[in-house]
Amino acid sequence: MTDVLRRVGDKWTVLVVVLLGQRPHRFNELHRGIEAISQRMLTRTLRGLEKDGLVHREVFATIPPSVEYRLTPLGRSLLEPLSGLARWAIEHQPAIAASRRVNNLPPRTS
Repeated sequence: MTDVLRRVGDKWTVLVVVLLGQRPHRFNELHRGIEAISQRMLTRTLRGLEKDGLVHREVFATIPPSVEYRLTPLGRSLLEPLSGLARWAIEHQPAIAASRRVNNLPPRTS
């Protein structure tokens, strides 16, 4: 269970899944759409998601070859819990920020 939670709880995984939940993307579209992710980290994240059956990678026989990533049905099933987590974060962000101010903790940027 720990390895699954580690995968789906990773910030890059969450961002990739959310973007692919909108529509299929090519690698460079994903790279442009996720601020501050390196090409290496995006490649590792996509490979891990593909290995786990959450993302399908399709290679098109064009010159040069193009690759498109899309969520599998298993990957799409992750969108609902991620949406719930996002709603929780939005709803409770003011309380968390207030608690950090009281405890003299600097606000987090991500």
